[in-house]
Amino acid sequence: MANDTAKQADDKRAYLEIRDVVKKFGEFTALKDISLDIFEGEFVCFLGPSGCGKTTLLRAIAGLDIQTSGRIVQAGRDISALPPSERDFGIVFQSYALFPNLTVRRNVAYGLENRRRPKAEVEARVKELLALVGLPDQGDKYPAQLSGGQQQRVALARALATSPGLLLLDEPLSALDAKVRMHLRHEVRQLQNKLGVTTIMVTHDQEEALTMADRIVVMNHGVIEQVGTPEEIYGHPASPFVADFVGTMNFIEAVAGGEGRIRLDGVELAARGAEGIAAGTPVTLCVRPEDVVARGVGEATPNSFAAEVQELEFLGSFFRAYLRAAGVRGTEIRADFSVNLVRDLGIREGMTARLALPTERILVFAGRAGAAPAA
Repeated sequence: MANDTAKQADDKRAYLEIRDVVKKFGEFTALKDISLDIFEGEFVCFLGPSGCGKTTLLRAIAGLDIQTSGRIVQAGRDISALPPSERDFGIVFQSYALFPNLTVRRNVAYGLENRRRPKAEVEARVKELLALVGLPDQGDKYPAQLSGGQQQRVALARALATSPGLLLLDEPLSALDAKVRMHLRHEVRQLQNKLGVTTIMVTHDQEEALTMADRIVVMNHGVIEQVGTPEEIYGHPASPFVADFVGTMNFIEAVAGGEGRIRLDGVELAARGAEGIAAGTPVTLCVRPEDVVARGVGEATPNSFAAEVQELEFLGSFFRAYLRAAGVRGTEIRADFSVNLVRDLGIREGMTARLALPTERILVFAGRAGAAPAA
């Protein structure tokens, strides 16, 4: 999904520069020395659990909660201490924040009227935006007469009315039901691509971030854990927290065996991430459920082992299997098998199957990993 802007990021000057930003609320430090570059035209998601600092960082960028220390520069202009009215952004909140006593048309026109734009210009811009967000015939209605998805489209049109250089989205889809949310996130992404406006979206929904973002900024406890494309964040998490928070992950306690090997009681595996870890060091092995291989696995297959299928959970397009590996005490492994594979191999609860963990799909972290907090 990453566009050319994201791919060329290293070759360009940042549109938004965040440097050493700290935000304190009394004795509590919500942001700890945050530094980040965002490039023109990018769609960036701040992702993390509740309380991680993502909304605080967005509000600092907007000037709604000015940082305790650090600098924020937009398009070469230091905006660190400027009030919101002097910054170049549009913002959409989770709650829509529409004026209930104004029609849709007047809501969208609000920012332009405040800037005393000519009436003809305002009317043309409002008409253009309502068509852009798929509401060309809703201008005379009031917010209460619209669905949640329609209200959020109006909020988006209002935020874009003044052609801001930066669009800020604070969990804009979280109040909508699942089907509307899926449809609207596709529309928002298409609209952003069309307009080319630099966009930052706060979300705790990993699927939203993976499907919409050029780059994802994963945050936890006021710090940035990792910045990368959706593919990098999912396929090459930089920490156990990122591995656990983004997607589903198996965490298996093991011990480094030296020379790129990992020992799990009676099972020994080769893992690229184990090179350079001294033998005897406690490690955590991480494997995605979809990376557990069942087809064409024999005794000679590298990294193979026998496992009992304890439970099969039908999830529509695939089955999630809960496995107990022979020779590995106290470890349950989750594996995602396609419906076709389950049928072809006759996989059923209670049977023992031969499985393998591909060397290149195993992540290894030194020490014992804890689970990510709930979103």
